[in-house]
Amino acid sequence: MPYLSVVVPLFNEEENIPILQSEIERSLDGRDYEIVFVDDGSTDRTTDNVRLTDRVRLLRFVKNEGQSAAMIAGITAARGECIVMLDGDLQNDPADIPRLIEEIDRGADLVCGYRAHRADSLSKKVTSRVANFVRSRFVGDGIRDTGCTLKAMRRECAIALVPFKGVHRFIPALVKNAGFKLTEIPVNHRARQFGVSKYGLGNRALKATMDMFGVRWLQSRHIVYKLREPDA
Repeated sequence: MPYLSVVVPLFNEEENIPILQSEIERSLDGRDYEIVFVDDGSTDRTTDNVRLTDRVRLLRFVKNEGQSAAMIAGITAARGECIVMLDGDLQNDPADIPRLIEEIDRGADLVCGYRAHRADSLSKKVTSRVANFVRSRFVGDGIRDTGCTLKAMRRECAIALVPFKGVHRFIPALVKNAGFKLTEIPVNHRARQFGVSKYGLGNRALKATMDMFGVRWLQSRHIVYKLREPDA
């Protein structure tokens, strides 16, 4: 089994995927890893452009199910002790992956990247900052940029992930609530070169707000218990 699994959800990224795959392989040269691409029902040549090797697996959905479903499917299929997640649009930089792994090796259970210098429009930056402010204080995860997909976690953390639509926005909250240790590091963020964004404010604001209340409820119902020491 590989030490590291890189999980990448894909939806109509035919121009990005050959570049992304080469960048991931270059950043992990000399390491024990696998890449798990999850195609979320692409209608272009995304899957044709994935270069399959003994280190690369491709999961394909019958139809588009959303980023959360693709992420959960990839995490479930991952075989590594450490799982890295990143977007398929080239805005996350695979060169940051070794830095995430270093934090895991230092004792963190989940490492979240945050985009210190975002290559996005002003309106997108402002709406994201407001959303992160509200979410972080409401669910108490203490993470400044949950919208940054680039993360690394020990595979044990996956037990905390409830498979619902929207869970990818609340991975830090769920993992922290389960008692795991979180940390953040700044990561590179790049402008989109090809294709278009699939997730705008209009199609996620209301759903994210509803999900936030649901996660808060889950946190309030979290089960905590300790076992007695066996009698001598």
